[in-house]
Amino acid sequence: MRYVEAGGVRVSAIGLGTWQFGSREWGYGKDYAANVAGPIVRRALELGMNLVDTAEIYGFGRSERILGEAIRGRRDEVFVATKIFPVGLPLMIMRRSAASARRLGIDHIDLYQQHWPNPVFPPRATMSRMRKLLDRGFVRHVGVSNHSLAQWQACDEALGVPVLSNQVRFSLVARDPERELVPWAQRNDRLVIAYSPLGQGLLSGKYMDSAPSNFRRVRADFQPPARERRRPLIEALREIGTVHDATPAQVALAWLIRKPNVVAIPGASSVEQLEQNAAAAGIELSDAESNRLDSLSA
Repeated sequence: MRYVEAGGVRVSAIGLGTWQFGSREWGYGKDYAANVAGPIVRRALELGMNLVDTAEIYGFGRSERILGEAIRGRRDEVFVATKIFPVGLPLMIMRRSAASARRLGIDHIDLYQQHWPNPVFPPRATMSRMRKLLDRGFVRHVGVSNHSLAQWQACDEALGVPVLSNQVRFSLVARDPERELVPWAQRNDRLVIAYSPLGQGLLSGKYMDSAPSNFRRVRADFQPPARERRRPLIEALREIGTVHDATPAQVALAWLIRKPNVVAIPGASSVEQLEQNAAAAGIELSDAESNRLDSLSA
């Protein structure tokens, strides 16, 4: 596994996203939550993937509980990231962070992230509470998610110490973070954490001829015209994958983590898929290959 160092932390370039743990919208069912999710986490740790991301809203706490059970006895191997949803008063942050930690079975949170910008309260109202958690040592680092650069910087100023990371949708089919977020992170020793790094499966090439059966089927990226527009990109991923003995998904992940200060947190529906994701960290794309993908995904 390859690692990225920034802001005093060392995290795996490929981590594990756990939105699907206990969340009904993915359609994985009870057997996945009970019998598959745990082995996925444990195999991730065996492979050196230390960054595991969850949120209180995922399955309304079930994702945190499943993750907590899976890392029991292995706390020192995991950089646990979770998120607070910006609903309710800022004064609730203290109680809700404690509730997340209880579900996770941990005594501190490595990275506590504000899931979205708060539509009602300014950064100073929420970040002042986050700072108290930092000062107590209950939270080791503060992050944000789905924030623009200006919003990230406002939180940074309000916190009074660096906001370590910004978790955003970032992939070959969602490249907006490249414009401002990634350059700023590189200049300021921060992290950009890429969620949906495979375009929720689009970049795997599995859905070129038909959309997925779950909630993704209604999304714009999975409509027939959009899928057809991405066909040249998918073909390029396949061709480059042939050179590296890799899948299109692995090439897409390798393209993403080639960028300094960027890590990716793909989900996994099976241990096999988790292993394939982890292996992407060992793929070294050439400049020509990366430039080809850039041109087809612009």
